[in-house]
Amino acid sequence: MDATALHSAKTAGKPIKCRGKFNSRFILYACVVSGSIFVCLLVNDDGGAAAVSRKAGEPLVIEEVMVAPPNSGEARIKIICTSLCYSDVTFLKLKDPPGCFPRILGHEAVGVVESIGDGVSELVEGDFVIPIFIPDCAECEDCTSKKSNLCSKFPFTVSPWMHDGSSRFSDLNGDTIYHFLFVSSFAEYTVVHVANLTKIDQSTPPNRACLLSCGVSTGVGAAWKSANVEAESTVAIFGLGSIGLAVAEGARLCGASKIIGIDVNPEKFEISKKFGVTDFVDSKNCGEKRVSQIVNEMTGGGADYCFECVGKASLVEEAYSCCRKGWGKTVVLGVDQPGSQLTFSSHEVLHSGKTLMGSLFGGLKPKSDIPTLIKRYMDKELELDKFVTHEVGFEDINKAFDLLVEGKSLRCVIWMNK
Repeated sequence: MDATALHSAKTAGKPIKCRGKFNSRFILYACVVSGSIFVCLLVNDDGGAAAVSRKAGEPLVIEEVMVAPPNSGEARIKIICTSLCYSDVTFLKLKDPPGCFPRILGHEAVGVVESIGDGVSELVEGDFVIPIFIPDCAECEDCTSKKSNLCSKFPFTVSPWMHDGSSRFSDLNGDTIYHFLFVSSFAEYTVVHVANLTKIDQSTPPNRACLLSCGVSTGVGAAWKSANVEAESTVAIFGLGSIGLAVAEGARLCGASKIIGIDVNPEKFEISKKFGVTDFVDSKNCGEKRVSQIVNEMTGGGADYCFECVGKASLVEEAYSCCRKGWGKTVVLGVDQPGSQLTFSSHEVLHSGKTLMGSLFGGLKPKSDIPTLIKRYMDKELELDKFVTHEVGFEDINKAFDLLVEGKSLRCVIWMNK
């Protein structure tokens, strides 16, 4: 019996207390990749830690929480490492719904199955998994179709609950702690429905696998799946944060010949070159011209593919304006404020022949497409390493937030037991 199975036998079906301090007694679970040992699991018999968001805008509090056993169709996961996405920052700041407190944030992670609930057949204790916010039930009309990644059995919502409308977290007073995007990875243990879990090869480095839970997959997938970027095509990317750089990486993999990055910060151009960006537009220094006019001039009539990665209606309209007439596609990835409206003239829509589309999780189907991205990483095609700028231990999770907010980090990997 391996270490994971041994520990699971002791804890399966029982609540687990995640403590605010680490104990020194560990069981080691490791995987070997290309001759290097990656520590995949440090199981603490007395529990680990949970970082709880107690109040909007305030630092997370590492404290003891109780994690209930998985219900039917669910699995309890021992988190190995998690990465920080700007969505975590956004929801930490929200004072009003969909913000809610107390909550365990975090949705980019990798872990090991500690125990499973009734009816779970596709996973066993010890499996290496990535939790992903968008469900893939593999059964409904959408999940079985190649045309959609929007599960109709478990529709995606920004809910504070599990899919059944309840929580698996509580504090030591018995009060409920809310979930986040069906994942909640800022805890040593979390419970996730199997529709939100993708099994991966245990040889995958965990500090790279966790990146594929959200941001990198969303950007790469938008270029690869949603837009289906063609070789030798032109691409314009509005916003060179992590998502925009991931779009550039995806466009590079697809063979785009010209990748234009558009941002308010000119310092991002040098960084973006590593991801395939060939040209840059400083949107604050366009003179009397609109950004769309400059892109149209640079591309001789508009880019074949435009991606909006900021979350501003005005930028979606600009992206659409510099998208090539006849066949151009504008793909929206940025999350705007609730209630934001887009404005287009019906004449332009009819006569331009352009396509405008949204892309949730890059159009990827988690259970089939994530293993493909992992293979491309292991084959040294998809370059994940350059996305990771920092790695910290779990006790420094608030430092990771500071780095991201201050613009000093693309992706910070947070190890649960470093």
